[in-house]
This record gives sequence, structure tokens and C-alpha cells, in this order.
Amino acid sequence: MQSAPDRHEYPAHWEADVVLRDGGTARIRPITVDDAERLVSFYEQVSDESKYYRFFAPYPRLSAKDVHRFTHHDFVDRVGLAATIGGEFIATVRYDRIGAEGLPASAPADEAEVAFLVQDAHQGRGVASALLEHIGAVARERGIRRFAAEVLPANNKMIKVFTDAGYTQKRSFEDGVVRLEFDLEPTDRSLAVQYAREQRAEARSVQRLLMPGSVAVIGAGRTPGGVGRSVLGNIRDAGFTGGLYAVNRALPEGLKDLDGVPAYRSVRDIEGPVDLAVVAVPADHVPQVVTECGEHGVQGLVVVSAGYAESGPEGRERQRELVRHARAYGMRIIGPNAFGIINTSDGVRLNASLAPQMPRPGRIGLFAQSGAIGIALLSRLHRRGGGVTGVTGVSTFVSSGNRADVSGNDVLQYWYDDPETDVVLMYLESIGNPRKFTRLARRTAAAKPLVVVQGARHGGAAPQGHAVRATRLPHATVSALLRQAGVIRVDTITELVDVGLLLARQPLPAGPRVAILGNSESLGLLTYDACLSEGLRPLAPLDLTTGATAEDFHAALSRVLADDVCDAVVVTAIPAIGESSVGELVGDAMLAEALRSAAAEVPGKPVLVVHVELGGLAEALSAAASTAPQAGDTLPRAAGGAHPFRPAERLPTAGSAAEEEAGLIPAYPAAERAVRALGEAVKYAQWRRDAAEPGKVPEYEDIDEKGAAQLIDGLLARGQGLTLGTEETCELLGKYGIGVHRALPALSPDDAAVAADALGYPVALKATAPHLRHRADLGGVRLDLADEEQLRRAYAELTELFGKPQELRPVVQGMAPRGVDTVVRAVIDPAAGAVLSFGLAGAASQLLDDTAHRIVPVTDREATSLVRSIRTAPLLFGWRGSTPVDTPALEELLLRVSRLVDDHPEVVAVTLEPVVVAQRGVSVLGASVRLAPPPARDDLGPRTLPVY
Repeated sequence: MQSAPDRHEYPAHWEADVVLRDGGTARIRPITVDDAERLVSFYEQVSDESKYYRFFAPYPRLSAKDVHRFTHHDFVDRVGLAATIGGEFIATVRYDRIGAEGLPASAPADEAEVAFLVQDAHQGRGVASALLEHIGAVARERGIRRFAAEVLPANNKMIKVFTDAGYTQKRSFEDGVVRLEFDLEPTDRSLAVQYAREQRAEARSVQRLLMPGSVAVIGAGRTPGGVGRSVLGNIRDAGFTGGLYAVNRALPEGLKDLDGVPAYRSVRDIEGPVDLAVVAVPADHVPQVVTECGEHGVQGLVVVSAGYAESGPEGRERQRELVRHARAYGMRIIGPNAFGIINTSDGVRLNASLAPQMPRPGRIGLFAQSGAIGIALLSRLHRRGGGVTGVTGVSTFVSSGNRADVSGNDVLQYWYDDPETDVVLMYLESIGNPRKFTRLARRTAAAKPLVVVQGARHGGAAPQGHAVRATRLPHATVSALLRQAGVIRVDTITELVDVGLLLARQPLPAGPRVAILGNSESLGLLTYDACLSEGLRPLAPLDLTTGATAEDFHAALSRVLADDVCDAVVVTAIPAIGESSVGELVGDAMLAEALRSAAAEVPGKPVLVVHVELGGLAEALSAAASTAPQAGDTLPRAAGGAHPFRPAERLPTAGSAAEEEAGLIPAYPAAERAVRALGEAVKYAQWRRDAAEPGKVPEYEDIDEKGAAQLIDGLLARGQGLTLGTEETCELLGKYGIGVHRALPALSPDDAAVAADALGYPVALKATAPHLRHRADLGGVRLDLADEEQLRRAYAELTELFGKPQELRPVVQGMAPRGVDTVVRAVIDPAAGAVLSFGLAGAASQLLDDTAHRIVPVTDREATSLVRSIRTAPLLFGWRGSTPVDTPALEELLLRVSRLVDDHPEVVAVTLEPVVVAQRGVSVLGASVRLAPPPARDDLGPRTLPVY
């Protein structure tokens, strides 16, 4: 560690793992005196050209003085960071604080010179960009606000690193050197650059796992059975297009293959490269396997071995060490305790999982933290007949197990621009980084549907094996925030598949108007009622009668689709009476073809089918798009030559999945399931339209942001966290244009009279004791007291009912205009970030949990939707003939509160209760504010991989 003269202890919190541009990982950490040999070895591997660019002259080797200078830092004015792989340096960066004259200096000087050196073998991997983010964060922490760098004009790569970073900068040219100066304060552009680099790097890291050129299964047993041997067989049977190897150190010397797969005792013995290793050995043997893989250049691991965090504290530490070990070699991990991964692409055909059958290729990306749920989802999507309609295929599947490294966030980054994936389905048992997940979900949902079901919602803790950040937000609030980000939230895996099938097969509806047609009046009425329950606008059902033929269905569906009065169509169907089994099959196929052809003639609107006891209709609907004859056809053909169904086991030809899937009509065995799926599609389509015009965060000229910051700094100087008093609360809120009605304490009847004279009659008398505060239903409030006599009488009643004034804490407040009582709150959650909440005041809203939430900062459009999204919102808009209240003034108040907590993260909680919304204006009658040092925001810092 550092020597005595150094002024700071080793800053361990600067250590971080990062994903590089090519998807590999590196470790960034401070350079110490112990790194002298590593530094010399690193420098020897740098080309003469790179050395020249760094020192502006030939510099073949480092002197002892250089080594001392570059390894001895005080971690304040002189800081060096290194990027390492396998414990060895691949790049370095350092800054030296300078004064106005460009000479070494100490604080308060806020400028520093920065310089990089990257090994030639690692140039182009984004190492310098990652180091710049981290050295910039370190500099800001140490009070440095600006970097200066001198670069030779020919060093285009390094100039590009600085210019592409997105910081506000100034460039000059003097004495043959380019001088760059840039502020380190993050800008919108620098954050956008950082997020874009993060997306490309993390997507590439997942792509390396899902599209390997070669795979080794380590732990494949010598005899059939066992996890490793099963995975090996599944990869082989799926027709993996790359190289496949079996590895088991217990194999006999002379054994060269297992089931036709080349076999080796160690991954080191494999002559060619290995991109992916599936690890299926006991947990205590995994460290040796990781070392061998790292030394052989393996790019990623799928660890199916158990015995980690799911087994207790000892296993959790073993899991952390596994991640550290793998990342040290630049490898990422899926697992441990993982079910595996699947890629159905014709160019890959990888089934590195415990699923015995390769799912049909398709357009759905599937992520499951639970192996058991993953099996269930794959089975439901693969199954034909019964339940939801047959096969809609999978593009890629990831089961993350304990999610020690690769998480749902990483896979979302991959699916965001994956051309093979149109719909994303996720089963999550925990969200490790809710703030990041929300950001990624919003971006993904703007491009393709994202459907999520979350398990363990009510358990109060993460599942065994999952380490997540604590959140104080209830599940309902988290769900609301995910919906704000465009996530389609469902409650069961059945709904997950129902919604996913519709979104994968049909266009998004343009609105909530639903046409219903079918051959059963009763089923049509059930569908009508279900639409009303889901908030849709159904048209009167069209009854085709039980004698309707396939041609009748075709004609009716064509007319409805062509009519502008509807946005979606639900077709209900029951079997014809008296048909034989073969005749029924033919009828099902003919009906399926009739519906498919009608939908194809008038595209653009989603069509769903509700079928009752039509065993062949679901299969026929799934197969109706395929008109090519299949080998071994024995069943009658439907009108137009379409085969009634295609066996589930038969894989389609390359490139056919997308075209076929787009023409399939989803069928559901119950009206409620079909309509619920349609309802989610309608809400998602509306979100997409709204997201195209997201609104803006308004600027208010009367906001005194600087004055509020000074006030907050002064208040926090008293302690680490405090709830402000009444005067301080009013002063701080006043800086943001939020006025609070004065409430004067009244510890005696005489005090109450004096307060009322100061405020002016009429007044209100309120008990503010915790058990009575905001509880008008308990009788602790007296309103419209017109004179002193009424005031004293009310004071006597309160004290007689509830006790002494010291217990009641009564206050006198001027009367506000009559209106609707509401509550506005904002909190900063350590995991999810700042959240703004709104609801009506009173017990009824609390019992119904009728509160709406939005992520801060809130835009004007989001404030408008926030007010209207609670179930009791009609009370604000003239319900039952009442006078509508001033919702624009309410929306402005919400926006001002949002600005306050967004501008000043030290404001960790704000409650305005009650807020009376009158016919004109709003009155804030009660307010509380809590200040504290803000939780750390890793989304504003440099890119890092999480450590669970």
C-alpha cells in the first residue's frame, strides 16, 4: 500500500469492473507502489509509436524515477488508475493537479492534466473511454472541475477519445501540440454518449454468450445421465453450427470422444479457441475450471453448477469469488445455478440448456431467473392445442439462475437492437438495479414490446441466491413506475404468454374500440362484458348464429375490419353440432383459413379468437399461414389448400419464422384471457403514441434554485438528516413558488383567539397530534369558525373529547376556499430514485390504495396523466354535477415539487397534505420536508458492473 507521506488511504471504492466495447471485461483500480513490476512489464509491451505519442519523444524504457513517480500517488492531487486483465496492466491513466501557471498545485486549484497509455493489443476496445469516465469521476470527487490534455496532432485515436466523450471543451494548437480543455461536469450529451457506449458494450457481451463459434461442456460425464452429459447431448442434438467439445478431467487417457463429440481432460488441451464454456462440475472444482478457461481465452461461462448463494452465507461468498475470478480474465457469467441459454437462429442453433428439446425459431426473446419457470414458459410457447394457441417461436432464451453477473438489464441491452427479436418476455424474481432497469425498459419499450411478470412480489425479501438493493417502495408503486416506463406488467406466466402471443402475431391497436363477432350470442356477451371490465369500448356483438359457415365468418370479419368504427376484432367460435371428428377437423381448418385470409386482405388491425371446445382450431390458426404440403400428409385439406396443422416437432425452413408468425391469429380458450391481452396491447399502444411526444419539464421564472441550495446547505450543516420546522419548510418551499397557509400554534383558548385575530376570521381549529393529524373523520378539525365565541366553544369541545392541549397540539389556520382535498408526496428511494405520488386525501383512498406515481423529473404531459390516473379522479372533474376544480393549478404544483426534489437530491421527502384544489387555485394547508445527504446515484457515475 501507499507510504507514510501519502495523504490518503487506498481508495478501494474506486475499484470497478467494466465491460469493454468488444464485450470483454476489465478491472479498473488505483495504481499503488506495489505495481512497479507490473508497470514496467506493461510498458515493455507498448509499441515505440505509442510511447512516442505519450511522451512526445522516443522513450524506450521507464527510468527508476519514472516508475517511482507513476506508482506513488497521494490519491488527491496525483492519481493513477490501471485497467487490468488477468492481474496485468493493459492501460493506464493519471492526472496531476495544476495551478493557473500550469505547475503542480493543491486544492483549491481545480484543474488537472490527464494522460493515457494503452497497450497496442488492446487499442480499439474502448479501454481509454472507460478510463476517462473513471478518472473523471475520481477528479470530481477530489474537487477538480476541469481536465487539460496535450496531444500530438497525429495521435488521432486519443484526440477522438476526448472529443467523443461529450464534455464541453475548448481546443487550441500551439508549438505543434493540440491542447484540449474540458469541463468534467456531466452534460446531457456526455450522459448520452456514456449510455450508448454502455448499451453497445453490454449487448456485445451477451452476444458473445449467445452466438459462440465454439462451446466446451466441462463436466460431461462418461456415462449417460447427469447435468453435464445432458447439456452436451442437447447442444449436439440441436445441430449447433460451431465446434463442440466435451471436457472431463476424469476421462481415461485413451478416450477421444463422447457420443461422437471430441473429448478432452482439460480445456487447455483443446487446440482451437473456445468461445463459451458450460460449467457443470461440483462447486468446489469450479475455481480451477475458471482459471483454465481464463488462461485458454474463453470469452464467457454458463455455470449450471449449484452450491452458491442459494445455499446460504458461505455459498454467497463463494459466488462473489466466482464473479471476481471470472471477471479478472475478462469473462462474463450466466448463473451460477442457471438452467442455460438457447439461440434458435439458423446460423447458431445453440441449446446449451437443460431443455431436452429445441424450441421453434421465432421472434420472442425470453428471460427467466427461475429454471422451473423457464421450463414452463418454453413448454407453453411450444405446445400446440389446449391453452393458448400453439407455437410462437423463440429467438433467444436466457435463464440466469442466481444472476451473479449477467442480469436482465444486460439481456435487455442485447434485445434492444437484436433484429431477430420483436417481443421481449421476462420473468423476474428481483430487480438488482431498478433505476437502470427502468431507463433501459423505457428505451426498449419504445422500439418493441416488453412484458414482465414479477415473482416473489409479496414475500418482502429477494429469493434465496439473489442479492438486490433494498427499496422502501411497495410493490404496487414499483409496478406503476414500470408501467410509466412502457413495461407491460402482468401477474401470471399465463398472462405473460397470452400477451406475448398477441404482440408477436398481430399489429398494435389504434384505439380501444373492439368489434365482436361469432356464432354464439352468449360467448359474444361474455366477451362484451370482459371488454368493459378492461376499460375497452366494445361495439354490440354481431351474432352469426350457430349455423354460420367459414364463408360467413370470412365475410363478416372482412366487413368489420374494413369499417373505421373499430380498432380490433375478437372472433368467438363454438363447434358446429353433430360433426364427426374428421369433419370437425376439416371445419376447424376451413374456419382458420377463412379468418386468416380475411385478416390478410384488410391488415392493420389485431384479430383474436376465443374458441370453446374447438380442439383443432388453435392448431389450425397457427398453421393456416403455411400452404406448402408437408411430407406424410394424411389429413384432409381445408379450402384453398391449407393444411389444418403442422406437427410441432417440425422446424420451419430458414427465414420462414418471421413471415409465418406475422400472419398467425392467436386463439384463447376464455374470453377473459383474450380481452385481458387485448387490453394490455391497447394500453401499450397508447403509451407508444404518448412516448413519441413525451412533453417537457417546464421552467418557472420565480424558482430560486440557487437560494434553495444555499438554504439546504445551511440546514444540513446542523446534522446528517433532519425534518424541517414549520418556518424552514415554508421558506424552502417558497423558493419554488409553493406557498403554505400559515398555521399558528394555540396551546390555550387565549392563544387561539390571538392567532385568529392575526389571521382573520373565518378560521379552522385543528389538532395536529400524530394520531389525529389529517384525520378529519375522527373529529379533530373544526371549520368555518366565524368569531371568537365559536372558536372558544370549538376549543373546549376538542379538549373535552381528546385531552389536554399539550396532547392535542392545536393550531389555528385561515380558511381556504372549498374544494377537493388531495395529497402530494415525493420521496427519494435508494434503489428506484425520486418518485412523485398523488392521490385524494381521506380514508377511502388509503383503503383502496388509490395513489398514482411517476418518476422524477415529471414532464407536463406526465403531470396531466398523473392527475387523471387515479380511480377517484372523476371527483376533480365535476362528478355527479359538482363543480370541476382547477386541475391545471394542481398540475403546476406537482411540477414544482418534482423540480424541487430533482434539483436538490438532499430533499429526500416532501409531503403536502392536505392540498385543497378549489374552483380556482390550490391551497397547501400542511407541509413537511426532510433533508439528508442524498443516496449515491450510480447512473450519473462512470460505467461499472454491479457487485452483488
